[in-house]
Amino acid sequence: MEIKAWIFLSFLVMKCYVVVEVEGMVQEKEESAIPVTTLSPPEGNTTFLGGTTWCVARAGAPQFDLQNALDWACGLGMADCRPIQAGGPCFEPNTLLSHASFAFNDYYQQNGNSDIACNFGGTAMLTKSNPSHEKCIYATSGPRIGSMKSTAPPFPKNSLSIMWWKIATILLLLYLGS
Repeated sequence: MEIKAWIFLSFLVMKCYVVVEVEGMVQEKEESAIPVTTLSPPEGNTTFLGGTTWCVARAGAPQFDLQNALDWACGLGMADCRPIQAGGPCFEPNTLLSHASFAFNDYYQQNGNSDIACNFGGTAMLTKSNPSHEKCIYATSGPRIGSMKSTAPPFPKNSLSIMWWKIATILLLLYLGS
């Protein structure tokens, strides 16, 4: 029985070591894949370079592509599309181009005015002309209070390896205590 326990503990310690090593390699690979730029102002941020900019739908873009981009912006893109709903201040004119422009701009403003946040598969473009009209006011600055998106990882780094080490320590203490 004693030999089996030592074999089990040895395998457990090796498992902990492998988990730590693999997580370390994955972390190194993730960090090496992230490009680091130190441009000032931040790369793609045209607000600081030439005044305020808005992101609008490109006239002449295929309707199918515009609709897909609008659906993404209002869905996974988390743009605030309530103003373009029926009865909202930006529902009129009730056109795909107008609704897409509002949603694209909302997404663009929430995501740091970066050129890359105004692409939508080539269906959008930047403009320095304010597209606001009547009661429909297009956003002009970054994220609104309450819409901040967290960039923190959901779990602490190396949480699995810490868990395995804790389990190994508990089992070793239980074994040595008996």
